[in-house]
Amino acid sequence: MTRKGKRLALISGALAVLAIAVGLVLFALRDNIVFFYSPAELAQKRVAPGTRLRIGGLVKEGSVQRGDDRNVAFTVTDRTADLSVTYKGLLPDLFREGQGVVVDGTLGADGAFRADSVLAKHDERYMPREVADSLKKQGVWQGEGTKK
Repeated sequence: MTRKGKRLALISGALAVLAIAVGLVLFALRDNIVFFYSPAELAQKRVAPGTRLRIGGLVKEGSVQRGDDRNVAFTVTDRTADLSVTYKGLLPDLFREGQGVVVDGTLGADGAFRADSVLAKHDERYMPREVADSLKKQGVWQGEGTKK
């Protein structure tokens, strides 16, 4: 075998190993690639308690309850299903009822979600793309320019 032939065989072998490694990584992460789940998707998936997740949706009107020592309880909805969320800490300045939110945390054994962080929209027209896409799929998207 010539020098070029050996080099070509080595490069081909390395590319094959790399392709197999990428395939195995993507297969292992197939359930974790999603940026977040909506409450309806979470109910269908039946996730084990203690699993770290991101949940996205709208803060349900009338659901925010502020307790002592910065404890907050609220409900995230996608208008199909609701999920109770508890959070201890400072909420973003733009957090309010009826707005898009993404929460990161763990699902408790009681079915409530314990959030470690809360992300809210950053201006009047912004809603996380995944939340908007989820609402569009369900046919409840109001779109820009409409009042809630």
